[in-house]
Amino acid sequence: MIKRIFSLLLMLLFVWSCQSQKALVTSKNDSVQLQKLTASYSSNPKLVVGIVVDQMRYDYLTRFYNKFGEGGFKRMVNEGFNCKNNHFNYIPTKTAAGHASLYTGTTPRYHGVIGNNWYDKTINKSVYCVRDDSYQSVGTTSTDGQMSPHRMTTTTFTDENRLFTQMKGKTIGISIKDRGAVLPAGHTANAAYWFRGKNEGAWITSTFYMNALPKWVSDFNASEVTSNYLKTWNTLYPIDTYIESGDDLNDFEDGFKSKPTSTFPYDLKQLSKANGGYDILKSTPFGNSLTTDFAIAAIEGEQLGKDDITDVLTVSFSSTDYVGHDFGVNAKETQDTYLRLDKDLERLFNTLDTKIGKGEYTVFLTADHGAPYVPAFLDSHKVPGGLLDFNQVKADLNELLSSKFSVANLVLKISNEQVFLNHEAIANKNLDIDSIEDIVINKLLDHDMINKVFKGSVVNNSAFQNGVEYLLKNGYNQKRSGDILIIMESSVFSDGAWNKKGTDHGSGYVYDTHVPLLFFGKGIKKGQTYKRTEITDVAPTISALLGISFPNGATGEPLEFVID
Repeated sequence: MIKRIFSLLLMLLFVWSCQSQKALVTSKNDSVQLQKLTASYSSNPKLVVGIVVDQMRYDYLTRFYNKFGEGGFKRMVNEGFNCKNNHFNYIPTKTAAGHASLYTGTTPRYHGVIGNNWYDKTINKSVYCVRDDSYQSVGTTSTDGQMSPHRMTTTTFTDENRLFTQMKGKTIGISIKDRGAVLPAGHTANAAYWFRGKNEGAWITSTFYMNALPKWVSDFNASEVTSNYLKTWNTLYPIDTYIESGDDLNDFEDGFKSKPTSTFPYDLKQLSKANGGYDILKSTPFGNSLTTDFAIAAIEGEQLGKDDITDVLTVSFSSTDYVGHDFGVNAKETQDTYLRLDKDLERLFNTLDTKIGKGEYTVFLTADHGAPYVPAFLDSHKVPGGLLDFNQVKADLNELLSSKFSVANLVLKISNEQVFLNHEAIANKNLDIDSIEDIVINKLLDHDMINKVFKGSVVNNSAFQNGVEYLLKNGYNQKRSGDILIIMESSVFSDGAWNKKGTDHGSGYVYDTHVPLLFFGKGIKKGQTYKRTEITDVAPTISALLGISFPNGATGEPLEFVID
């Protein structure tokens, strides 16, 4: 009996020894594989930082250039590559579409993000680009965290980097706006964070990414960083030196509730009571400063760029857009926002130098769209422009169609300058859709603020290679876009609640399409070009730099003259 027990123990000891040796070999093999993987990436940047400056026209770079410091925008221009003729190649030029196109390397025609909001013909209601009620908020009890990138139907270069590195390369997305964080980070991101204002003033996320905030985020939210920005906003430099902008007191700016004039200074703590609490920070340069603070905390908290497997940090500075909408292109508030953003960029680059190392990271900076001057301002200088009331346009069209066909509401929606017809009613009454479209088009062309009108089917099936028709085709998604597409006259945009003063965007005119594109850092040449580049070229360029697959819907081309 004792011999049998002893023999059994010896057998168990032998089996354990074999398993231990196998585990040791497996562990060594995993370690060797990781070392090989790391070695193959050693020539790549440790960190790629993608920066979007929301609503940044190209001429903001040149107009304010002499007042920028040496460490922000000028550092990118002087040490990197400046693409001076960079454009969006589709309509509509909206925030969500811009971020999606930049990171997917394709246009709304393929990635499906045709606006910030759009009319969904399959469910007969408007949808928000990143809203996803199948996930829950993290970091807030509100529903502001119920977001995901599920409506973006192609991959981003951030996705491709994650897949290429066997999910070892991290991706973190950051923006005041949820869409500015979610869409660039892609489908496979480790995290995307956006700002919840109101009475919270906290960075939040979605269960799409995680079930609880990391400690570093909770610590940031618990600090006084955010509340310290509820202070007086005055100009960074003496206001009389802001000669690149118009008068501080004028009739073209919206400003803040409870302040009679849109003039400096602004007591943000006092004004916050009537302007959404912490939400007021979004419409000041301090929203960008807060974003920079959080991005720097993310670099440390997530240990980004600490090995040779490339990580990606996407940062979208949204406050430039809020300020632009409120104050317009020519405002001193807009100029001050860019001068302060320049300081924030310098802080971010200095942190990258210290934490990652000079020459070990790569940065690109661009915008998601531009913006026109305020129509009323243009009118004061005898330049054409105006506001078009699409609610009235819709009512007029339905009245006309009802008189001809005795059917009400044949136009269901006008969204993003696209007309959606009531296909169910048209089919039930056995009406000819081509005839209806012709009537609508002729009526729209009678309007003095409308330049061109096209059938969606014609745009979709034609081989346009240039002009506004080419932009419409690139923005036309067969499953999501409308039946009829409208091109307004230049400097005309939709007459909405916040468009009486301030500015808007969305067209294919140069003021909306021409935006900066700057590269600098590891693997980037020093130089500049006036050769036309397009926003869809950025993702293939970064993919080529990293040696990874292009995003799966990419239609842009790598800019070989940028890569060293």
